[in-house]
Amino acid sequence: MRSLSLAVCGLLLAGPGFAQSPNWLNARTIEIDMKNFAFVPATITLQRGVPYRLRFVNTAGGGHNFVAKAFFEQASIAPASRSTINKGEVDLGGGESGDVRLVVNRIGTYDVHCSHFMHSIFGMKGKIVVR
Repeated sequence: MRSLSLAVCGLLLAGPGFAQSPNWLNARTIEIDMKNFAFVPATITLQRGVPYRLRFVNTAGGGHNFVAKAFFEQASIAPASRSTINKGEVDLGGGESGDVRLVVNRIGTYDVHCSHFMHSIFGMKGKIVVR
């Protein structure tokens, strides 16, 4: 009986680690347009615990990236999306697009920017607000 009680306590303490995996087919889609020196929208508002499909579309002729290391580190990323993120960023060439499916785990505000030379100085930055 003691071992059963310990097993139940262990499952309760584990919390979200044992939660059912998200249904990625029902994920809410948010499109992020990477234009010349702007992210549209510049502010992305998400809810903690909700599955999202972030659809990145680079409509510019040159490359851009979406750098959000702290944001991506705390999120649960779908296995199929992990290769789209490299060291906390999504990097796309001109005319390319890519999807990241994730669930946000922590409430907070996360800064994002394009790290290509001078892009953030010209305004290619924004934030992600998680409620």
